[in-house]
Amino acid sequence: MLMKDRVCVVTGAASSHGIGRVTALMLAAHGARLALLDVSPTVEDAAAEVSAAHRGSGAIGLVCDISSRTDCERAASRVLQTFGRIDALVHSAAIIRSGRFQDISEKDFDEVLAVNLTGAFNVARAFAPPMMAQGSGSVVNVASVAAQRGGGLFGGAHYAASKGGVLSLTRTLARELGPSGVRANVVCPSLIATDFVTNSMSDERLRELSAGIVLGRPGRPEEVASACMFLASDLSSYITGATLDVNGGLHIH
Repeated sequence: MLMKDRVCVVTGAASSHGIGRVTALMLAAHGARLALLDVSPTVEDAAAEVSAAHRGSGAIGLVCDISSRTDCERAASRVLQTFGRIDALVHSAAIIRSGRFQDISEKDFDEVLAVNLTGAFNVARAFAPPMMAQGSGSVVNVASVAAQRGGGLFGGAHYAASKGGVLSLTRTLARELGPSGVRANVVCPSLIATDFVTNSMSDERLRELSAGIVLGRPGRPEEVASACMFLASDLSSYITGATLDVNGGLHIH
């Protein structure tokens, strides 16, 4: 199996039909052992679901506020205590806030940057060192097409800016971690039919947005998960510092 006995950490894995949960299930189906992180306590239920579906995964669920460096370091310590190593990090946890830039409150701006950008830094800072020490590993950050085209579908300027920061952070990680044998790449999804999307708009609005996509439909969480697993696996062993677009042709550049 592609990920047999690899220890993979997936953030943002509590939502039942989100990118994180689907990625965790896909990795487990290919033989990975899993640690699931989320700020929601339901991440423990998510881990139980993954373990029930794929008993070899030994999945654990850890409550972690990624905006806290201490929480991230504590979670990394727990993963190492449980599995003894870390082979891949798929970081998909984030929050989305909308609004025109002049309407964004200081509180909203700070929260979005704290979770989406500072959180990405905290997670990498906690989980990359064990991979560097063993001389191998892969960091996969999930950003957004909003970072590439300047907002658009949902998020406001603060969301787009935070995800733009994730792009730059990932490229810097690729340069700094590469000599230790650790790769870092980013996935940029666009309109994906996650719980958030399907619950926040009507079917008519979803069809309107899909009209601007070359493939004529929203993406599925599984299609983003496949890209994440590709970058986490040895199939991408000579790819680092790359941005992999999963947008159905919404943004061709």
